[in-house]
Amino acid sequence: KSDNDTYTCDIGDAQSRAKLVVQEKPCIFTKELVDTEVTEGKDVILHCETSKSDSPVKWCKDGKSLRNSSKYNISRSGFEAKLVIHRAEERDS
Repeated sequence: KSDNDTYTCDIGDAQSRAKLVVQEKPCIFTKELVDTEVTEGKDVILHCETSKSDSPVKWCKDGKSLRNSSKYNISRSGFEAKLVIHRAEERDS
């Protein structure tokens, strides 16, 4: 994106110009979530990886956004996004 600009080529009194627009490469999953089973009462870790380390990640359950709490720990380190569910219960399925 930092290469976005107008470029020129000069030959004496003549000049040619072109505007360069660099389109941002879309972020994709390089490692997707996998189905996981856990024994009730145990912690479980779900993780995935993205092609960009700075892309925002949003964790959801049943269409509702999750946030850090005593139940959920959400973290991002480099390309990896991680969700820890503490003391998994049947309703966490």
